[in-house]
Amino acid sequence: MMLGKWLAIELLLLVGMFYNVLGAFVGVNIGTDVSNLPEASSLVAIVKANQITHVRLYDADAHMLNALSNTGIEVVVGVTNDEVLGIGQSPSTAATWINKNVVAYVPSTNITAVAVGSEVLTSIPHAAPVLVPAMNNLHKALVASNLNFQIKVSAPQSLDIIPRPFPPSTATFNSTWNSTIYQMLQFLKNTNSYFMLNAYPYYGYTNGEGIFPIDYALFRPLPSVKQIVDPNTLFHYESMLDAMVDATYYSVEALNFTVIPIVVTETGWPWLGGANEPDATVENAKTFNGNLIRRVLNNSGPPSQPDIPINSYIYELLNEDKRPGPVSERNWGVLLNNGTPVYPLAWSTSLQASGNSSTVFCVAKGDADSDDLERGLNWACGQIQVNCTPIQEGQPCYSPNTYQNHASYAFNDYYQKMHSSGGTCDFSGTATITNVDPSYGSCIFTGSTNSSINGGTTPSTSALGPSSLFSRSPALQVPGPGIIVPAMFLILISL
Repeated sequence: MMLGKWLAIELLLLVGMFYNVLGAFVGVNIGTDVSNLPEASSLVAIVKANQITHVRLYDADAHMLNALSNTGIEVVVGVTNDEVLGIGQSPSTAATWINKNVVAYVPSTNITAVAVGSEVLTSIPHAAPVLVPAMNNLHKALVASNLNFQIKVSAPQSLDIIPRPFPPSTATFNSTWNSTIYQMLQFLKNTNSYFMLNAYPYYGYTNGEGIFPIDYALFRPLPSVKQIVDPNTLFHYESMLDAMVDATYYSVEALNFTVIPIVVTETGWPWLGGANEPDATVENAKTFNGNLIRRVLNNSGPPSQPDIPINSYIYELLNEDKRPGPVSERNWGVLLNNGTPVYPLAWSTSLQASGNSSTVFCVAKGDADSDDLERGLNWACGQIQVNCTPIQEGQPCYSPNTYQNHASYAFNDYYQKMHSSGGTCDFSGTATITNVDPSYGSCIFTGSTNSSINGGTTPSTSALGPSSLFSRSPALQVPGPGIIVPAMFLILISL
């Protein structure tokens, strides 16, 4: 793929979402099980253009490591599961691996960690006895190269090693792995490293058989009667991810270790699934990843460790369309394989160094009914002042082809042009005012400033918007979305 095509995506709303603020960060996993994988230089160009500061690789690909040189991007390189056994059995093999895949690239490539395997305990349990020896051998090789303070060694594990993660305060690791996990925690403590956790609220919700509300999995506020509370600590959990991370902290504590920081090395939400995967939708994926970014960048931790941010890596940059399994397995990427954004990801201007908090936009609510959005969309596009051409097929704002996306564009165009004449942002309760810029790629939303509205104060959404005008026939029919799919996620207790 040509570099220029990738750079054309540079306004994809990954920009700033992966912005490192106050020590907290959200990075991205880059998998390579992709048909027609772009060249490494193209992948790094898109990472740089979107100001992504942290990436995780599943191997130590020479092309990627060279392309990442002199970028300042923090890189986690991966020992593949196939390599764990040999490295665990032979210090010389570990030394060769470090010399070839780390020493050869630093300091120009900013490698900061080595991830040993991928969920070794649950994916290749026969290798468990050599996991910690492999970590030790790699660390000793780093010591020999005087890189042990710059580069940490850890091993990503699935949340599945904790059989009962709720309530978090009583969570413990699967006793089958106690010896290995104890040795691993001792290694992490001795080397000042951190615990790598793969945690997916998507699976917590979809495998929960309705126990937990989807809003909990998607970081959405819960009504007071459905608050998720640990009955032992009385900690309130506002998201499933917070509870998953806390369950891991408590599991570590149960083995008598003081706080070892946790980094979420994988989390995300698939945007497309098969007939039996109704929760893998564009809207759910957009909501989860957007809210994850806002959650992480508030720089706070879970209830038990409020001062340790939940640094996270979104899974993943590209759809790995060659992966086996259900449809959802091939549709986690925030980009399609041709470099097109799957959905716009918005960032909070309050968390962006160059953000302008005075800019406001009128967008569709994330939980609005699709039928209501369709009526509002048709009404807005029927107004002579509103330009809906950009959301027509082949135009810059057509993709993603959803009512949510198209309505947001039309609502905002109406509001920006009409609010000075009394136009509002309500659309029968389906729209809301936000400071978050919904622009993405070449699709640019017009913005306004609070200073021109209501004497300089942020307008109240309850006072905004055409509230009962959906019966008017539009002059322009906007094609409905080609993809719309349901909801998702994880852990609860009702008060």
